[in-house]
Amino acid sequence: MANNDKQSSKDVAHLAAETLNNPNASNIQKSLAGSVLSQTGSKNQTGADMEAKASAALKNPRSSDTTKKLAGSVVSQSNKKR
Repeated sequence: MANNDKQSSKDVAHLAAETLNNPNASNIQKSLAGSVLSQTGSKNQTGADMEAKASAALKNPRSSDTTKKLAGSVVSQSNKKR
């Protein structure tokens, strides 16, 4: 897997941490939050499966603002060749 030059911002990383600690957060939110945190301070890149989940969350009109912010961060760090 290629290295990623982008990293999650501090604001999005903070949102991700809050999401993981929120007992009311959905499974997709927690999954996206974990991906965001794994890309904070590292050159990790979004995998194909997580990219697909994030893309679906962005396209879903019922997704919350939190879900969309996390998904947007995940998608922005995906492999540009996919």
